[in-house]
Amino acid sequence: MPRETLTKDQIIRTAVELLDSEGIEGLSMRQLGTRLNSAATAVYWHVKSKDDLLVLAADAVWEEIELPDLKEVTWQAAATAMAKGLFAMILRHPWLVPAMSTHLLYGLGKARHDDHLLAVYQAAGFTGRDVEQAMKTVFTFVLGTALGVASEAAWRARLRHTGGDEQAQIRDLVAQATEIAMRFPRLRAHSAAQEDDGPSPSPDKELEFGLRTILNGLQSELGTRPS
Repeated sequence: MPRETLTKDQIIRTAVELLDSEGIEGLSMRQLGTRLNSAATAVYWHVKSKDDLLVLAADAVWEEIELPDLKEVTWQAAATAMAKGLFAMILRHPWLVPAMSTHLLYGLGKARHDDHLLAVYQAAGFTGRDVEQAMKTVFTFVLGTALGVASEAAWRARLRHTGGDEQAQIRDLVAQATEIAMRFPRLRAHSAAQEDDGPSPSPDKELEFGLRTILNGLQSELGTRPS
């Protein structure tokens, strides 16, 4: 792709695709240029560095979260929809979680999301610092729930880059973790009880349970305030 036809938006979209398939460790200007059928120097014409590219890609994915119309739904429904949208977005782009720990990720995409989320909790009746606390409570729960799935995806991407038998490495690591946990009586009993209960709830089910509990708690908190 000649440099004059290469756009910044194309570069960012392709960077997101590369990050989705290869993780942060697989992101490089050379790999990106290959996917774009262009020289790495053409990419540098639009983006200064790999770090800048990661920040741009991370901000772009926030645009995927739909913003519910507060005139048509309750604040609880809006908060639930945005939380589920965030969760799904992180699962599509698991590299976002480790990127959050190494880069300051805040641009127009994230600001768009935060601005609407602020409106959701203000519509609920939260004011002042409590608006931010309510937002953070839900965000932290969603991020924590997504962390396990996202971390596993990032871990698998790293294993692919190191070579070897990915499945064999995973079996060995799981066996090692299980052996350690079995040394502790409560963990051992809990593990046995889970086997009797059948498969663990899916991440989606865990998310729904937690969101319902937290939002009910926030609603109760609003009810305790003086009018």
